Amino acid sequence: MAASPVLMGAGIWNDSEPLECVSVLPEAPNTATFTFRAPSGALFDFQPGQFMTLEIPIPGGPLHRTYTISSSPSRPRSLSITAKAQDSSIGTRWMLDNLAPGTRIKAIGPAGLFSMSQHPAEKYLFISAGSGITPMMSMATYMFDLGTGSDLVLINCARRPSEIIFRERLEHMASRDPGIDLKFVVKEPDRYRPWTGYQGMFNQLMLGLMTPDYLEREVFCCGPESFMQSVRDALAGFGFDMDHYHQESFQAPVAKEEDMPELDDTVPEEGARAEILFATSGVTGQCAETDTVLAAAKASGLNIPSGCTFGVCGTCKIRKLSGEVHMVHNGGISEDDIEAGYILACCSNPIGRIEVAV
Repeated sequence: MAASPVLMGAGIWNDSEPLECVSVLPEAPNTATFTFRAPSGALFDFQPGQFMTLEIPIPGGPLHRTYTISSSPSRPRSLSITAKAQDSSIGTRWMLDNLAPGTRIKAIGPAGLFSMSQHPAEKYLFISAGSGITPMMSMATYMFDLGTGSDLVLINCARRPSEIIFRERLEHMASRDPGIDLKFVVKEPDRYRPWTGYQGMFNQLMLGLMTPDYLEREVFCCGPESFMQSVRDALAGFGFDMDHYHQESFQAPVAKEEDMPELDDTVPEEGARAEILFATSGVTGQCAETDTVLAAAKASGLNIPSGCTFGVCGTCKIRKLSGEVHMVHNGGISEDDIEAGYILACCSNPIGRIEVAV
């Protein structure tokens, strides 16, 4: 079959040429997808999951901001960026207020290592929160367009259903490709609209229910650092091989391998010993770091009230006075309580020496 006359002779876009905005599509509150073309008609070539750096002409001088490409290289005639403005946003706020069809803007890229192309696998698990869905959308669209049979579980977390970015597009792809298994988690429902899916903070229990075969999957995660920390804790607690875990913060995408941050999470070590001072009782107990505080208390003859024993009910909440624990809970304690120094004894492992009010 002869090549399309539109594509014949079309070159590959590079950042010596500006991008021209062709559409602005609202996605959610303070969120929009900006679609660009190359004025010369050049095609876009990038790896799904990569990002662009835009030069935003704000008053007082240009501002450079990085945004993940939300479109797929399987659709090379245009390039899309989906951005959400936070309260402190300057660049994204300018884009939402000023970018319109016909506007041209300078861009640098594409760049980035956060791509399934860098880590080929038979089965994938994408986990994201908020606008961290953008690289997942690019990669999922790429898999969908290949048409060779996907094996993808895609989990996206949002504050409420109305704030799920790309919900309809993802549901459309999942309805056409049985290999795309879509899961949404929200903190709270929209007013007057019931939500029948997962609700609450994403946790280890949800992970096991959504993806029973998570140990066999290549995992990509994107979102706020606290969210990605909870995902790493959940996976590590299940014995996942973290060599198959990849993450990118939507605050700071990484362009070069030497700039990749080391994930130096504190986790219990097999064979390492710990000491717990139960300050109220005046008892000191010795245990392994892989033992829970609850188990160590019982071994020392002390009783901490408990219920579920896997971090859901919150019955075993106690105050940690000093030291560090590794806690993987399932929603039984609030972020405010954690910041105030409380832990759940049933799912907290002591690291070295700790002191608790028991």
